[in-house]
Amino acid sequence: MRPVAGASARGRRGRRGLAVIAGALVLALTACGGGDDSGSGSGDGKGKDDGRKGGQSTAAVSIAPRSGATGVDTSGALKVSVARGRLTEVTVKDTKGAKVDGALTGGGSSWTPSTHLAAATKYTVHAVAKDSEGREAAEDATFTTLTPKNTFVGYFTPEDGSTVGVGMPFSIRFTRGITSPEAVEKAVRVKTEPAVDVEGHWFGNDRLDFRPEKYWKAGTKVTVDLDLDGVEGRDGVYGKQRKTVKFTIGRNQVSVVDAKKHTMKVTRDGKVVKTLPVTTGKPGYETWNGQMVMSEKLAVTRMNGETVGYGGEYDIKDVPHAIRLTTSGTFIHGNYWGGGAFGNYNASHGCVGLRDVRGGYDGSVPAAWFFNHSMVGDVVVVKNSHDATVAPDNGLNGWNMAWADWKK
Repeated sequence: MRPVAGASARGRRGRRGLAVIAGALVLALTACGGGDDSGSGSGDGKGKDDGRKGGQSTAAVSIAPRSGATGVDTSGALKVSVARGRLTEVTVKDTKGAKVDGALTGGGSSWTPSTHLAAATKYTVHAVAKDSEGREAAEDATFTTLTPKNTFVGYFTPEDGSTVGVGMPFSIRFTRGITSPEAVEKAVRVKTEPAVDVEGHWFGNDRLDFRPEKYWKAGTKVTVDLDLDGVEGRDGVYGKQRKTVKFTIGRNQVSVVDAKKHTMKVTRDGKVVKTLPVTTGKPGYETWNGQMVMSEKLAVTRMNGETVGYGGEYDIKDVPHAIRLTTSGTFIHGNYWGGGAFGNYNASHGCVGLRDVRGGYDGSVPAAWFFNHSMVGDVVVVKNSHDATVAPDNGLNGWNMAWADWKK
């Protein structure tokens, strides 16, 4: 029987040993975990805050228009806002990945685009906000802007990649009359190198010109972004044009015509390089005074008095070396029929005439020299004529308007 009794004794000792071990484990767990007192005692509350931050954000992000919307207006419809938080990120892109710039307002409570949207374009919006505990909430949406039934574009001068004279404005003529000029003007951005203040001026409701206060500095590089796509220029009529135009200002050439002395002094960078004999408008047909910008060069053209209200007084089919100065028909051009008028008396119907030969073949005559040494955008200033100053919108001649008036 001893062996049996001995076995019982060993078994009882083993159970007591397990009880001791279990008790030690309980004590260890209690010491490590802190029990029910760990979150309340005299602690700093970190455990409780960590619990809150781990919960769902209370920030509620809203995007207008609703996701999936179509026919959305290109201006005023897009807005992102948040309740019980502040926006930290808003990204709006079209399908090509081009981003829409915008700005946060109200301390991050809302976001609006800084420009209009393009028409007939799908956009995606991704917005992120944080609540007061720093927890983030996000919202995404897609929508498509309207497809306009009526559109407009702008025809502009000078051309992309051209080099022009110091008087050349950037001039746009729109195919529809504009009744929202501020929206259209905001969509035309002009940048220059070196930097100079450039302002726009409206002539009527279909023409917008841009220029600096004084003639451009020679060598200036001008970049114009036409971001008209989606701009509502008038009720229900939207722009459909997006283009970047770059041009360079060439050397500084300004020519001064003295109608009383019958001469023209050609200056480069303020220095006279040539003095040429001219004839200007005779009594009753005087040449405009003022600053006129060359807008077109024609090696030969036809001039008919009927096109400018002078009936059948003249019709010359082969006028050589003609440079347009006004829309109304003022040119500085070669004249092979003027006889002894050049440098002596005024005999034209309002143009500035330079001695030439029929056919314009002689490169040594004054008209040929001036034509070959001029470019679109150069300036011709007429003084001492018995006529008024040319209207700023008669050609590219906004320089005849005071800067203060131009900016109005």
